[in-house]
Amino acid sequence: MPKIIVAVDGYSSCGKSTTAKGVAAYLGYAYIDTGAMYRAVTLYFYTHHVALTNPKEVSRALENIKIDFKRNQETGRNETYLNGLNVEDEIRKLYIANWVSEVSAVSEVRKAMVAQQQRMARNRGVVMDGRDIGTVVFPDAELKVFMTAEPEIRAQRRQIELLQKGEMLDLDDILANIRKRDLIDTTRADSPLKQAENAVLVDTSFMTLDEQIDLVTRLADEKISESIRKNNTAL
Repeated sequence: MPKIIVAVDGYSSCGKSTTAKGVAAYLGYAYIDTGAMYRAVTLYFYTHHVALTNPKEVSRALENIKIDFKRNQETGRNETYLNGLNVEDEIRKLYIANWVSEVSAVSEVRKAMVAQQQRMARNRGVVMDGRDIGTVVFPDAELKVFMTAEPEIRAQRRQIELLQKGEMLDLDDILANIRKRDLIDTTRADSPLKQAENAVLVDTSFMTLDEQIDLVTRLADEKISESIRKNNTAL
């Protein structure tokens, strides 16, 4: 059976990662959380006081960064490792969220991460979510999905996620962070967040996660069937 690339782009807290994980599990594909990669870089830059305005310093730091994903056998979740250290919980904290868009906007960072992401999916059969997967990383992806939702709803979802991890943050602070990230993500010079021309727009404001996963898996099945038909026609 032919394997495809599923590119899931969109704004933060729209359910991209959870949807992508569910689709990957359904298809039996690898799941790659590109947002976690940028968060891991942000954590490294933060702890090593890397100046974003110094290209040489940024390039030097990137040479010392190794990011891996490992499946936790007890919880079943994909966890992010930075230079061998499990940083999954740390990279989800608000101080990282407050800075990740600025780090992601640095051209040297994006080039390094895009190259790594393309290597991860060289044999296809992956579901990848992020901000520029369908536009820059894999413009030839068979299925592109662009997810959005109302900022207020996204802020509420983010607050619930943080509460589940024991963090209590004011909703207005979370909403301010979301609006700031949206502005930086959509206006940066290098690989801005935007919907690819052939991407399917999915507004998740009033959708459950199961509905989101069901929709994208149906779209993926259609693309796989389409690939099969094309292959059969070519024979």
